[in-house]
Amino acid sequence: MQPQTTVSIVDDAFYINGQITYQGRYYNGHRIEGLLLNSRMVQGIFDDRNPDTIHRWVYPDTGKWDPERNTQEFLAAMPIWRSYGLLAFTINLQGGSPEGYSKEQPWHNSGFETNGSLNPDYLARLTRIIHRADELGLVVILGYFDFGQDQCLADELAVIQAIDNATNWVLDCDYTNVLLEVNNECNVKRYVHPILMPDRVHELIQQVKSITKGGRRLLVGTSYGGGTVAKENVVRHSDFVLLHGNGVKNPKRIAEMVPQTRQVPGYRPMPILFNEDDHFDFDQPRNNFVAASSQYASWGYFDPGENNYCDGYQSVPVQWGLNTDLKREFFEKVREVVGDTDPHQI
Repeated sequence: MQPQTTVSIVDDAFYINGQITYQGRYYNGHRIEGLLLNSRMVQGIFDDRNPDTIHRWVYPDTGKWDPERNTQEFLAAMPIWRSYGLLAFTINLQGGSPEGYSKEQPWHNSGFETNGSLNPDYLARLTRIIHRADELGLVVILGYFDFGQDQCLADELAVIQAIDNATNWVLDCDYTNVLLEVNNECNVKRYVHPILMPDRVHELIQQVKSITKGGRRLLVGTSYGGGTVAKENVVRHSDFVLLHGNGVKNPKRIAEMVPQTRQVPGYRPMPILFNEDDHFDFDQPRNNFVAASSQYASWGYFDPGENNYCDGYQSVPVQWGLNTDLKREFFEKVREVVGDTDPHQI
């Protein structure tokens, strides 16, 4: 199938199909064109291969967990997100905590096998999501590893093999609407494998960049925990810088993080993108979304859910539509920021 959506970067701006995103758009006097507004939707291919914990995720109407239903409902919601002007979402081969936040993660949610090979069931679900995103003009920020599940891989060699397998798979499928996030929050101290930790994670970024097909490679970065500015080794080797705003209650700190990132050695003109932030206040004139945008950084919504029951976009089971006031407030804010732009020209 011929790709319909191609994401690219020119200096510090994102382009889709050769056209700068949100072309000509300003909000509150600040430039919006070139940004990539996004949401964390990491459970789109979620499953639990641990029979002792799978009962935690049952749908209230059926009393069963169903990964196929989860993906089908994700696919059905994607056009709604796009209609408000959202341009990207993050999904992860190892998901994220299905409780929103967790101290322990005994479940087994991984698109990788112990040796780093790819699980065909996860790939089948991910394939459908990427294809639909391509049709809708959406960019997929595809994460590989999460600190709750990286222990599913046997050792460092398996991690490297997983990087190779997943990256080659994306390239072999000729997906042109995919950005890569090596791992979620590399500085969280719960990672098992040192190569996924801050001092060495740039090795995996380099590994991704070394894999090409027909002269094409994938654009790649990795993220840090909330409020943390990226370190030199990651900035120097990344194509874009991923930041998180989790726990940052003062929008002033969000606004500070962006110029601080631009001062990190190794920085050159490149996009800065928040792809996870659990601070909202969308009805207030000053909030994390607006603060990031004012510094020319893309912003991403993270709604963990409050009661682990179809509430946010991470607690499983997920309702992928706009079923809460908070979700509706976020998407209305996106529409306000980007304006009534023709979705086919965004």
